Amino acid sequence: MANKLRVAVLYGGRTGEHEISLRSAESIIAAMDPERYAVQRILITPDGNWEPRAISPEPRGNPEIDVVFPVLHGTFGEDGTVQGLLELAGLPYVGAGVLASAASMDKEVMKRLMAERGLPVVDYLVVTRGDYQPEEICSRFGFPFFVKPANLGSSVGISKVKSCEEVSAALALAGEFDRKILIERGIAGREFECAVLGNDQPLAAVPCEILPSREFYDYEDKYILNQAKTVVPANLTPEQTAEMQRLAVAGFQAVDCEGMARVDFLLESATQKFFINEINTIPGFTSISMYPKMWEASGMPFASLVDRLIELALERHRTRQKTRYAR
Repeated sequence: MANKLRVAVLYGGRTGEHEISLRSAESIIAAMDPERYAVQRILITPDGNWEPRAISPEPRGNPEIDVVFPVLHGTFGEDGTVQGLLELAGLPYVGAGVLASAASMDKEVMKRLMAERGLPVVDYLVVTRGDYQPEEICSRFGFPFFVKPANLGSSVGISKVKSCEEVSAALALAGEFDRKILIERGIAGREFECAVLGNDQPLAAVPCEILPSREFYDYEDKYILNQAKTVVPANLTPEQTAEMQRLAVAGFQAVDCEGMARVDFLLESATQKFFINEINTIPGFTSISMYPKMWEASGMPFASLVDRLIELALERHRTRQKTRYAR
């Protein structure tokens, strides 16, 4: 074990995306070369308990850690909380830092940062749980529009609203998952994703198109029904592909991201304009997740992608160790 890199895979979490995290973690662990890595599993249960599991292939124990691979989707994992803990512990870790994680998780803050850089985002309105007038919301946007929790992922708590009668129920659902609620103008068009990888010089993979089987690409469509289709590489012109890749990298840099992110796009049919919809700093790594599939289509297999993410984490840690924190 002395010659192996000791990787702690941190997964599970207090979130509605707990099960997705378990599946992502298993895929990542399976891709790690046992000749190179000694894996320590650390499960965070739904009620917040931390449970170190067996180290593979060595027996159960609590070894020192060289690098942490957080595989925590959503609240209390992808929002900067765990990243802050790892910073305090002085541990290298895969993925975005505290600022980028928190800013990307909050859809309103993300949109403000994108807009500040002149990047295209969909028109939106923010209300807080219990403090809104459905009639005012109905008068602001034409139908349909979307209601979302500001801080959550995997399309949990999102509703597509088609009439004023549906607004209150949509707001109540979103309010179950966050006190801050985002209302967005509906975009009639196509959905895309683009994977970004790197630290100071990030690169974008070939994008993919999502073809939902339902009204929109919701939680059931992503993880339960198995009926949504994906097209990799996306059916776009070379110019459109280059533009999406440019916007993906620009969005990645706008939130000061490092390591990895999946940037989601909408292409409006009427205007043929791209809009940055969301940025996910710990994208899914399940068997159907598009982040690794986009890199595979770009020439980087799953195992090589995992290796590269760990390398980027260690590279960033070495760079930060050169920073002085006292006089």
